[in-house]
Amino acid sequence: MAVYKHFYELPAYKACRSFRKEVCALAKSFPKEEKFLLTQQLLDAARSITANIAEGFGRFHYQENIQFCRQSRGSLSETMEHLITSYDENYIDKETLEKYNTKYKECLKELNGYVKYLKTMKAHPIINN
Repeated sequence: MAVYKHFYELPAYKACRSFRKEVCALAKSFPKEEKFLLTQQLLDAARSITANIAEGFGRFHYQENIQFCRQSRGSLSETMEHLITSYDENYIDKETLEKYNTKYKECLKELNGYVKYLKTMKAHPIINN
């Protein structure tokens, strides 16, 4: 079982970081009238995904880390909702939405796997020593 010393080594973080970077780049293409509305909400939600993974990792307690991963999962879903809204507002096409939905599902899978790992470590701390 791999041991990670830094949050940025986590597979879940790496997947979510890639997703965040792509979403942030996309948001910059939105109309100027959305700058303080949908664009800002999308940027905030996307940035919160990786920020929560990092904050949870820094807590050094499994339960707190799990809670921050849950918040990260919520931000991931919020980001996807903003992308759906972007599609509904005709800022992105269906193909782009589907691409982000695939990446969303990959991130969700990684986050869920990390939470499962944390729950296992919490329940069996002897494994961790």
